[in-house]
Amino acid sequence: MPPKFVSLTMTRMSPSVARNWLKAIRHLMQYAASVGMVSADPTQGLKLPKIKTDGVHTWSENEIAVFESAHPIGTKARLAFALLLYTAQRRSDVIRMGRQHVRDGVLQVRQVKTGASLNIPVHADLQLILDATPSDHLTFLTTRFGKPYDGNDFSYQFRQWCNRAGLPQECSAHGLRKAACRRLAEAGCSANEIAAISGHATLSEVQRYTKAADQTRMARNAMARQANGSATASVKSDPI
Repeated sequence: MPPKFVSLTMTRMSPSVARNWLKAIRHLMQYAASVGMVSADPTQGLKLPKIKTDGVHTWSENEIAVFESAHPIGTKARLAFALLLYTAQRRSDVIRMGRQHVRDGVLQVRQVKTGASLNIPVHADLQLILDATPSDHLTFLTTRFGKPYDGNDFSYQFRQWCNRAGLPQECSAHGLRKAACRRLAEAGCSANEIAAISGHATLSEVQRYTKAADQTRMARNAMARQANGSATASVKSDPI
C-alpha cells in the first residue's frame, strides 16, 4: 500500500469520511510496522482533511421557543437558559453568577476566560425569571446538592434539559451566547455595542458570532432608517 494509493483513495471521499478512514488505516499501518509486517507506514506525513464548518450552532428563534415551552418560568432549566441568552456570556461565567453581582439593575461580570470586567443591564425578561426563581445560595445555579456547578457538570445537565425539550444535539449552551449576539445584531446594535455586552476582545469575533443574524430583517431596518433620514431631510429643506 504505497502513500500515493492512500492519497488518491482519500480524494474520492468526503472530508469527514476521509478523516475517519485515514485514522483507521494509520492505526493499522502503525501496528503493522511495529510487528514487522510492513517496512514503512504509508500514512506517515499525510494530513487529515480539513472540514469547513460555521462553528457552534446558533440557536434559532424556533429552538428558543421550544426550550421555553418545555421549561416554564420558575424552573432551574429556564433560569439557566435565561442567564445564557440574556447576558451573552460563556458557560464558565454564567455558573458563577449570583445575586451579589446585581446592583441597581446591572449585572457585574468578570469573565473567566479574558479577565474582562463587564456591567450588563439586566433584561426585563431575565429579571422576571430571577424574581420567580428564589435562591439562598451564592450562585443562581446550583446542583441538587446545593453546590455550584463546575463546567462539565453544567454542560451535561444542560444537555439533559435540551433532550427533554426534544432539541437536536447541536443545540448547546454556547450556542445561546451566539443567539444573544445575533439578536442584538438584528435589533440594530453595532459591533462595538454587542462587544460591550458579550465581552469579545475583537470586532472580528463579534462579526463571526453574528453571522447567523437575520439578513432580511437587518436589511429592512437599514432601508427604513435611510427612508426616515430622507424624509427628515426633505422636511428641513422645504421653504416655510
